[in-house]
Amino acid sequence: MDHFEYLNGELYAENVPLRKIADEVGTPCYVYSRATMERHWHAFNNAFANYPHKIYYAVKANGNLGVLDAFVRLGSGFDIVSIGELHRVLKAGGSAGDVIFSGVGKSEVEIEHTLKAGVFCLNIESFPELKRIEAVAKRLHKKAPIAVRVNPDVDAQTHPYISTALKENKFGVATEDVLDVYRYAHASKYINILGIACHIGSQLTTIEPYVDAMNKIIDLFEALDGEGIKLGHIDFGGGLGIRYKDEQPPLPQDYAQTVVNCIKQRNCKAHIYIAPGRAIMGNAGVLLSRVEYLKEGAEKNFAVVDAAMNDLTRPALYQAFMQIVPVKAPNGAAEKTWDVVGPVCESGDYLGKDRSLSVEQGELIAVRSAGAYGAVMSSNYNTRARSAEVIVDGDDFHIVRAREDIEQMMMGESRLPA
Repeated sequence: MDHFEYLNGELYAENVPLRKIADEVGTPCYVYSRATMERHWHAFNNAFANYPHKIYYAVKANGNLGVLDAFVRLGSGFDIVSIGELHRVLKAGGSAGDVIFSGVGKSEVEIEHTLKAGVFCLNIESFPELKRIEAVAKRLHKKAPIAVRVNPDVDAQTHPYISTALKENKFGVATEDVLDVYRYAHASKYINILGIACHIGSQLTTIEPYVDAMNKIIDLFEALDGEGIKLGHIDFGGGLGIRYKDEQPPLPQDYAQTVVNCIKQRNCKAHIYIAPGRAIMGNAGVLLSRVEYLKEGAEKNFAVVDAAMNDLTRPALYQAFMQIVPVKAPNGAAEKTWDVVGPVCESGDYLGKDRSLSVEQGELIAVRSAGAYGAVMSSNYNTRARSAEVIVDGDDFHIVRAREDIEQMMMGESRLPA
């Protein structure tokens, strides 16, 4: 469920007509519903309510300060993959002690900074990384809190670009090497072992890969326990899919029940940490755009809009389907088939192909399910300003990212010396 619906012939976000936002803020513009964000976060938190757990929102899905602020107020933790994301969490009012630092390529500077800041845990992804963390911790006279991210070689049955748990992927430590990594960490006086981690991919729409991965993680948990290496938690990452078109992903309560059942059946006492991102934010946002031209042709009709692949790269990068709807409610007017394209000088610059729409030049469209991996992946390609971002809160809306201008885009650049 989300809070975008047609009222009085217009598409609304909560109690605010999207047309009003477009008129006041301009387009392209990302619009997020606070009520939807909070509802989705609570759906995960409540699903695990009777089992020791914590939600660590995946900042990479959408790191806008207004978005993070809303989750800080809910008591969320945060899963980060860069020092920049840590700064965002702190600036939004979050605590480093509620942060897990994931990611396959942590630099020495990032490790030092996060250890000094006091992050809760670093999820390590290789033996060389563990040794680097140990060396930095020794220099700082600290003990580094860690969990080892395992690559369980499980097929998540998702797009290859967002699959992370096969041997061919760059992520995590292979299961056959995990015990040796933990033994080394256990022997080090500069390492504090907290748990074990696993993230198998994104946009998962079936429960079976979770079960396969969870059982492999519990096998390792038990083997480590047998060697006297005690773990406190299993960080099972995120990855639960959302509905873009006709997908039927598991609901948070079904996912939670599956995870908890696996734990209980094996008599495992670990706390559960999860890091949803897309499942919380995806359907909490839309990208508003205005139709600039309707270009009809013998073989293709093009609706040229003012949003482009620099604003929303998922269709070009993943060939992702995202629903496109008119802001003015369809009233029985004849539909035509359009490719919805942007002004960037690339044939791959499209938001949707072969869409049946009743649209008019100058009217507004909304790209649904754009709250995750939309604005956060945007760029200045073709020297195009990044879009404004707005959070709707009941009857009000707040600009949480102002639209860039030309001078901001060129900040930091310079001409050659005379």
